[in-house]
Amino acid sequence: MSEVVVVGSLNMDLVVRAPRLPVPGETLLGGGFSTVPGGKGANQAVAAARLGARTAMIGCVGEDAFGRQLRAGLEADHVDVSAVRTVPGRSSGVALIVVDDGGRNGIVVVSGANGQLAPEDIDRQARLIASTRVVALQLETPLATVEHAARAAKQQGKIVVLNPAPAQPLPPALIQCADFLVPNEIEAAMLSGLRVESIESATEVARRLRIQGAANVLVTLGERGVVAVTGDGVQHFPARRVQAVDSTGAGDTFVGGFCAALAAGRTVTDAIAFAQAAAAISVTRAGAQPSIPFAHEVTAATTGD
Repeated sequence: MSEVVVVGSLNMDLVVRAPRLPVPGETLLGGGFSTVPGGKGANQAVAAARLGARTAMIGCVGEDAFGRQLRAGLEADHVDVSAVRTVPGRSSGVALIVVDDGGRNGIVVVSGANGQLAPEDIDRQARLIASTRVVALQLETPLATVEHAARAAKQQGKIVVLNPAPAQPLPPALIQCADFLVPNEIEAAMLSGLRVESIESATEVARRLRIQGAANVLVTLGERGVVAVTGDGVQHFPARRVQAVDSTGAGDTFVGGFCAALAAGRTVTDAIAFAQAAAAISVTRAGAQPSIPFAHEVTAATTGD
């Protein structure tokens, strides 16, 4: 039985280091290249597993070397991959990532097999969803499948955590399925029509998203922390101060850690603080999945706070 089920993408990240992000038409000399398992869904599954939750993944990979590596990587982190389907004749998803010297990144995703994840894949895993506590969703797989999974989880009384990334408009029914909607400032602006430039504007955006039907909204603001608007009110969680090396995967670490903490029965406030601590550790390391800490590392970092 799983405590967290992640429905989402698996990508191989092709990562280039550069002194800064290129502007259109510019060629830069990079400082290094690596291939790293990623994809928002897989990243969140690894985070949930490393941070203490029994975790399963529902997704698709291609019939290629990347697909085999992505599956093996999840298994190495004790993620149940029995619901990860291999799609014949399709390449696995890839993400082309440029990381600058300040740890900022630019990403282009090619969906590949992720685009084949269908509502029927969700229906085949009804028992898996029924056995879990938390279902995590993102938007790197077809929107119809995401909505189908959200409805299925909601009907079974599961906690639905929706990370609306990459940013795109959402049908109202999907937002209304979210027990926790977790956008960053770009995604929050897309969904609300308002720019997020401060803690105050993030709070107003979160309030509007609750009016749209999300039960609770957590707007992640990077180094400015997290704004939470829930049924209990508004709270700002300042970010931990760290020296950032690579922010790739930090948001996924937050979501996975938050899901793991909820599955363990922690309060929302404690779950946010735990997830923030995990994300803060992740940005001090390179790569998406390689940067995700384990629960004992978060405990060690927060002891004495």
